[in-house]
Amino acid sequence: MAEMDELADLRAALDAAEERLTTDEFAELPAAERDGRTIRVVLTRRFLKAARRARIWRGSALAITLKNARYGFDPTRARSLGGRDGVYLLDRTVDNSMTRKIYGQFLDRPDSGVAEVARFLAATPAELQAIRLVSHHLRLLGVLYRGASADWLVIVDFDRRAS
Repeated sequence: MAEMDELADLRAALDAAEERLTTDEFAELPAAERDGRTIRVVLTRRFLKAARRARIWRGSALAITLKNARYGFDPTRARSLGGRDGVYLLDRTVDNSMTRKIYGQFLDRPDSGVAEVARFLAATPAELQAIRLVSHHLRLLGVLYRGASADWLVIVDFDRRAS
């Protein structure tokens, strides 16, 4: 029952974020705690538009995947070995649809909103690390900024492939 309540709370937070994103560029979801660090998930208007267009915004897969952010980022397991839910780094050594989206369509494009994300986080674009937030249903793509006591996940895109 607790998981159903958690998903319902997350769905309500997504509805509130959707409303905020009609006027704001960013909407933060409720924070989570893991191993003494705060995990903050921020959705972008860019992500909202893509999720609506692909008809995943209202689906359960989105809430289920966002719920996995509570696992946090573990630097000792920064790379996914496959089959695990959580937050994992992406890098340029693998060429797939996820890396092409996050690098080619976001991090490497000055007009993509990367500068605005960095400014929102009080960071530089070079401090942003490409990540994927993984569930068995969906891969959310974005950037990770590791602050002094909090990890910020800013979601900018998604990928349905299971790799």
